[in-house]
Amino acid sequence: MAFAKIGESKLYYEVAGEGPTVVLGHAGFVDSRMWDDQWQALTQDYRVIRYDMQGYGRSDKASGPISRRQELLSLLQQLDAQQAHLIGASMSGEMMLDFALEHPEMVLSLVTVNSTPSGFEMQGEPPRYLMEMFQAAQQGEVDRASELQMRIWIDGMYREPEQVDPGVREKAALMNQIPVRNQTFFIADSQPVNPLDPPAATRLSEIECPVLVVNGTLDHPEIRRAAEMMATQIPNARRATIEDAAHLPNMEKPAVFNQLILDFLSANG
Repeated sequence: MAFAKIGESKLYYEVAGEGPTVVLGHAGFVDSRMWDDQWQALTQDYRVIRYDMQGYGRSDKASGPISRRQELLSLLQQLDAQQAHLIGASMSGEMMLDFALEHPEMVLSLVTVNSTPSGFEMQGEPPRYLMEMFQAAQQGEVDRASELQMRIWIDGMYREPEQVDPGVREKAALMNQIPVRNQTFFIADSQPVNPLDPPAATRLSEIECPVLVVNGTLDHPEIRRAAEMMATQIPNARRATIEDAAHLPNMEKPAVFNQLILDFLSANG
């Protein structure tokens, strides 16, 4: 168990393996354990870093707004990772896309998993249960807020709970209860610190590194629209769609996801 010092806070991380550095960033409702099914596959040929953002998992609670890009930069500097392949799910994918624009010399390649670029404007109706979930979270109803998050992100728009692997739901819910209990979104992330200006949605053509845009067929249509936008406008990007999976396809379809990632990393050094 290892911790980095980020300001006055402790940031939990793990490092294993040898070779080029790969950094795994988790979605904004779980923590670094979402990558358990990728850990062994990646650490055979790479030096792999995964970490819990402040307010998640085993890291300290957030006490105020956080720049997630600066958090990642500080961690990489402390671990002497001058260049890395970045793999980010959802919120981390968005942050890592910004990071690639801000620090292009540090990013060997980028994988986004069901992410939207910063500045992307969602259209139409919000995901079902979203408003209910925010209300429950603000009122401290941890179990209810967590269950609604599972319905939004793990089940997705097109499935009911009984149609989803119960093990995936249970594991995600256990991770989710920590940031819900810590009020992480409201304290740390509802008001972005030092947002990328102009945002990534207007600068996709500037991204220099190879990019793999991964999305699940059962995720929200607007997130899939964002994937198409990124795959089309980023010069060296391609899109990979995983069937019968929602927001975290790496947990639902680990064998398919792992092969995609290993092939991409192998092709890009």
